[in-house]
Amino acid sequence: MTLGPEYFEKVYASSEDPWGFTSRWYEERKYALSLAMLPRRRYTEAFEPGCSIGVLTALLAPRCDRLLSWDVSPEAVRQARERVPGARVERAAIPGDWPPGSFDLIVFSEVLYYLGPEDLSRVLRLAAGSLAPDGTLLAVHWRHPVADYPLTGDEVHAALAGTGLSRLAEHREADFIAEVYVNGAPVSVATAEGLT
Repeated sequence: MTLGPEYFEKVYASSEDPWGFTSRWYEERKYALSLAMLPRRRYTEAFEPGCSIGVLTALLAPRCDRLLSWDVSPEAVRQARERVPGARVERAAIPGDWPPGSFDLIVFSEVLYYLGPEDLSRVLRLAAGSLAPDGTLLAVHWRHPVADYPLTGDEVHAALAGTGLSRLAEHREADFIAEVYVNGAPVSVATAEGLT
């Protein structure tokens, strides 16, 4: 079963930064690697569901003309709005909600393993259908099992491989996996810049 809003309300009631996004080197390093994997310098329309308190949002915003970020927790949304006033931060939850239009960047950072298998399939279909031609999908997830989570990071990324999108890049280590998928034929950054 997908974890509901009440789970996250309890988490944020116990701490303003329950996962240490603002204090841990692990998180800072993971964000730097994730951002470095993005094949384009700039994106026009970006969507980041599950933005939490907006730490990654703040790093994405300078690279996006428009950034829509969502979280299910009112406390997370409040903090993200304060941290990133230039982003559009709303309270909404996948898979029940999904924004209209298309995006040239969709970011799933530490969010998809909160979904049950059926909801994950639905979200991946929605994401693939909303990704603009040549658009980028970045997915990053913790690989260690967590008793509360319906899925593991590895299970999420196995499902991503079946979306019909093309994998452009992958970073895998003991703690997390980060992958970039594109809607179309994968083209390396060097090739896109005429270096090869």
